[in-house]
Amino acid sequence: MKPVNTTVRLIILITLLSAVQFSARAQSCTPAGDQLTYGTGNVWNGYAYTGIAFDNYRGYINVGTAASMHFDHNFGGSAVNFSTAGCPVYTENFSVRFKLRKTFTAQNIQFTIGGDDGFRFSIDGGTTWLINRWNDQGYTTASAIVYLNGTHDLVLEYYERGGDNRVSFSTAAGSVCTGAGNPLEYGTNNVWRGYIYQGTNLEAYAGFITKGSVGDANFDENFGGDNVMMNGISCPIATTNFSARFRLTKYFATGSYLFTVGGDDGYRLSLDGGNTWAINRWVDQSYSTTSVTLNLSGTYNIVLDYYENQGGNRLTFAVSGNLVLPVKLTAFNATPVANDKVRINWSAASQQNFNKFIVQSATDGRNFNNIGEVNGAPDSVSANHYTFYDRPVSTGKIYYRLAMVDLDATVKYSPVVTVSLIQVEAARIYPSLVVNRQINLEAAVAAPGATVELYDLNGRRLYSRLVNITYGKQALPADITNNTAKGNYLVRVISQQSIIASQRIMIP
Repeated sequence: MKPVNTTVRLIILITLLSAVQFSARAQSCTPAGDQLTYGTGNVWNGYAYTGIAFDNYRGYINVGTAASMHFDHNFGGSAVNFSTAGCPVYTENFSVRFKLRKTFTAQNIQFTIGGDDGFRFSIDGGTTWLINRWNDQGYTTASAIVYLNGTHDLVLEYYERGGDNRVSFSTAAGSVCTGAGNPLEYGTNNVWRGYIYQGTNLEAYAGFITKGSVGDANFDENFGGDNVMMNGISCPIATTNFSARFRLTKYFATGSYLFTVGGDDGYRLSLDGGNTWAINRWVDQSYSTTSVTLNLSGTYNIVLDYYENQGGNRLTFAVSGNLVLPVKLTAFNATPVANDKVRINWSAASQQNFNKFIVQSATDGRNFNNIGEVNGAPDSVSANHYTFYDRPVSTGKIYYRLAMVDLDATVKYSPVVTVSLIQVEAARIYPSLVVNRQINLEAAVAAPGATVELYDLNGRRLYSRLVNITYGKQALPADITNNTAKGNYLVRVISQQSIIASQRIMIP
């Protein structure tokens, strides 16, 4: 064997030592930054990662200057290492999350983001994305206009899969029309302030209109027509792909009130400033209405949101209740008389020009359905007593109220009363997932002359048949599901005016 040249040995040794030193340096690299802190003073914190899904944190960079938050960055070029406060990042298959906390005065802002490859931009800390182009692409830009007033947590996310890389951010404000008025201000005295926006998600503020009158908060609005220019606001817009937020502070005397909202397309109604929605139909749709009854007392900040995608547009609002009627309700109660039966009693006096009582029930205390009617007594100043029996489809807590209607159709609602029904089952219905449309019953006792019923989840009875239930396991009539579509239903068995078995089923 020939001896190895001394020079060659030296080169090998140096190479090995260099590799060890490089490995030691790589292993000792510690990323700086907490990945959470927002930049301030127009200077972004950009947290850099290997991997296109923010996989392995390496450190942070800063972009923007004290004079401007705008930037256009290429990370030193393609297929190179760029430095961070921490560890270097190779510019293939990497990602960066930029963060900046910024205060805006009341105005419309146009944001323009550019990127090669994917990018997305948020003004609420990454909860939602105002701009979203999260896909592989050559350098391209996207813009959005939104009304801002206050401090916002801006998040710009970017990734590069391979090839060229670039991300840019810029804004425009002075050249973008901003509507007059403060969109946070509520109308009063039944006159709504309706703030109009370009975009279907309350984006670019265009100005405000007023609706309702001192004596009546109800309105029916078509915004000037379908796909026309809406004038009379600071920044006229077309009545397609727009939205509106109506605000009204209103006092309600203690009582029960019926709210009805209609819209083409989406609408939603809140009585707590938009924190929760009593009515929520935030979907594309032809004109439809939704009603809800609420027991109110005091002053409420009402928010009514609306958007129109395309086609026809219309928004309606109506509230009624707590009206003075020619009837005086002196007593009202509901009492369970079986595990599936409720007796409702009430008394009324001073029935002048009165028509009828409509008995209503609900399982959630809000969305009431009519379950029966009782005619009022002829004009009378003496007390009259009434009784109505209900057999609820469901058990648990049931809410009842009366809609009292006079001869001119004016309606007043009674207070709400509740009962709780506890179901005692003497049999078991199975399976809950009805694959072959066969439903079975296992009974602990015989029940001749029982009734099998099938209901949809709106409480409509779809099927009823007399059967003789025997002790033990047995099949229920095969035709119970013959004419039913796929979906969820309720099956119950009644014997001697009591529910002995009840089961929600699904037909796949």
